[in-house]
Amino acid sequence: MNPLGQYIYFFENYRSQCRYQWHFTHLSFFSKISSYPFLHYIPFFLLIFFSSVYGIITISYFLVLSCPATMVGFKYWDDCVDPEDLEAMWQQPAVRKEWIDVGETQGQRVHLSRDPEGQPYLTQTEMRAVAEIVTSRHFDTHIDPEMICTIAELESNRQPLAEQHDKKSKVTTVGIMQISLATAESMAKEYQISLYKIEGDPDILYRPFVNVYFGATYLKWLSNFENKVRTEEFMVRAYKGGTKKATHKSTLPYWKRYISVKETFTPRCRKHSNGPTTQAPTSTALDSSNSDDACLYWDSRVSPEDMREMWNNPEICNEWNKSNQKRGKVLFTLDSEKNPCLSRLELKAVAEIIVNNYFSTMGIKPTALCALAEMVSMRNVDGTEERTGLMGIDYSTAFRLYTEVGFRDYPIDYEEDLTKPFVSMYFGAAYFAWLSMYEGSERDLQFVIQAYISGPENVNPEGMCPEWAKFEQTLAGFEFRERNGGRCTVM
Repeated sequence: MNPLGQYIYFFENYRSQCRYQWHFTHLSFFSKISSYPFLHYIPFFLLIFFSSVYGIITISYFLVLSCPATMVGFKYWDDCVDPEDLEAMWQQPAVRKEWIDVGETQGQRVHLSRDPEGQPYLTQTEMRAVAEIVTSRHFDTHIDPEMICTIAELESNRQPLAEQHDKKSKVTTVGIMQISLATAESMAKEYQISLYKIEGDPDILYRPFVNVYFGATYLKWLSNFENKVRTEEFMVRAYKGGTKKATHKSTLPYWKRYISVKETFTPRCRKHSNGPTTQAPTSTALDSSNSDDACLYWDSRVSPEDMREMWNNPEICNEWNKSNQKRGKVLFTLDSEKNPCLSRLELKAVAEIIVNNYFSTMGIKPTALCALAEMVSMRNVDGTEERTGLMGIDYSTAFRLYTEVGFRDYPIDYEEDLTKPFVSMYFGAAYFAWLSMYEGSERDLQFVIQAYISGPENVNPEGMCPEWAKFEQTLAGFEFRERNGGRCTVM
């Protein structure tokens, strides 16, 4: 007998014995439907249905509890920075201009920018200001603000409320620099940080200045991991994948994206297309009364010691005196687009000073460096769109020469340092010297020139190289001027 039949049999017997049989007359309905087999399983269907509903509710409840949820919300800068930090932001000229242009007023609350999805984010100007303020306050220029800006771009798109949860490691990273609570606590313990208290208040990591501070602290720790001076590449790849994967192929795409994004950040002293008019067509020197831009002065980009050597050069002294230059206020020559550049005479003097002071035993000719500068930058102090600085050497190469090879006579804290003539010439000469002994073998001049311009892995020792032909022609011009008493045209 099926289960439903058993129920009906029980109730029919009970009804026959019951005094008030009319109470159970409705049970005859079950007798009629018992002949339908598919209805026998209705109790089981109901049991499964209610069990499923209960299970779904229970699972949903635990999922809600286990998923991290951002309970922090920022509408104004005032909600996420201390008053002194906000004041420091107002003191940044670029930030001040940007905020005033959109209607913000100092002394009132400043709105955070929002993307189309309503998420707050920092503009590139704001991001750079935060990075520069934090590094200048706490890291004594040991951490490059451009590195922080680039990592923030890759990790969070500059969103202070960004979150990522790694299901494999079960680690949640938050904020602009995507710092985990465990990393922040570890850095606080390692460096005995008392500036920001994260114990008991993990939401503080969503605040831009706090997050950037701990991100920069972590980068500082990575820069000297295991008491070894580390390269920028190691730091960036370790930041993404941990120290164990700093050289693993899995972090290589991140490093390539980092380089690509970093190149989009323009140094503050690049391109001066709106510079003042020239004083005289023959020298294209700037009239200092029309310029407030310190980047157009030699003295803003060259140390007093190097400027003293320039003035001690008879040809330079004579040339600068002719153009009415004053000690302490020597203006750069301008090219046709009003960008600061060096005359060939100035270029030759810089190359000679660098070679004589630091590379006199390495067989490097100053004229070879001059020819390279002519080819890669047209003697433009800021460089070109593709290359940075006078010698067109990129920051990662210069940083590697500084940290790994030992060329440390000039500091290289920022990419902007390579827009300083002596710094760029120094690292250009260092790269030249390194290439001349590439992979432990002495290399000829043709290899060095091709490798300098195209990279050592792209050198074709057998085929014709247009760069080499152009170099020979340019070099001949500098050597001709040298043989003729060093007379170089201004442009």
